[in-house]
Amino acid sequence: MNCDETEVLLHGLLDDEVDPENAYCVETHLGDCTRCAAKLHALRVVREAMAKADLRFTAPPALRTRIRAMLPVAPVATPSWRALIVSFSFGSALSAAAAVLLLIAVARPDQDQVVVSNVVSAHLRSLEGNHLTDVQTGDQQGVKPWLGNRLAAAPPVPDLTAQGFSLVGGRIDYVLGKPVAAIVYRRSGHLINLFVAQGAEAERAERVASMQGVNVDLWSEKGLNLCAVGDVSADELEDFRKSFEAAAWAARI
Repeated sequence: MNCDETEVLLHGLLDDEVDPENAYCVETHLGDCTRCAAKLHALRVVREAMAKADLRFTAPPALRTRIRAMLPVAPVATPSWRALIVSFSFGSALSAAAAVLLLIAVARPDQDQVVVSNVVSAHLRSLEGNHLTDVQTGDQQGVKPWLGNRLAAAPPVPDLTAQGFSLVGGRIDYVLGKPVAAIVYRRSGHLINLFVAQGAEAERAERVASMQGVNVDLWSEKGLNLCAVGDVSADELEDFRKSFEAAAWAARI
């Protein structure tokens, strides 16, 4: 994908309206093109500025009076008890239905699907060429400070060799257009990318998903949003998550 094609899709990517295939192509291009990456950053800055600006206009009171004067006066009819009962029942049914729909909307994390699409694209992109690691070492003391120097805070980088997950290295990647830590582990020839982002407002239970033959495990804790991605089984990915949690928080690495 070239710069012209990417620029057409930048606004859609910003609003999470680009399908996974095109999103992957755009993100791949952004990883290699500083010009387009800068344009996406500029769009995000403008969007945040507009969100903070007070653009609401309050109409003057005289406008309401003028509009009411232009409307025809409808005759006032006294409703029957039957009409009132039917109206009340119908309104109650609508309120109940609205409450159910609201519950479904809140309980269905559509944002997770966007995150899954982003991390799967980043995972697949990392397997191409030399995109897997920026710092390649099996020493956690080499990976953690390297990431900490480039991000707001250093993520935990536990040694999971004893649990069957060997540390490969780390890099800076992008999820939803924001820089995150990507810590790479290997399990029996299979690679697992662990994406770690600061700023989780509340802990969220594990959510498991699958896309393009890749399994994804998302969860939030200790002020971090974490996402493990790999072409391993869901059970192996769960073992990785549990091993990571036990080693990272116990040792406070």
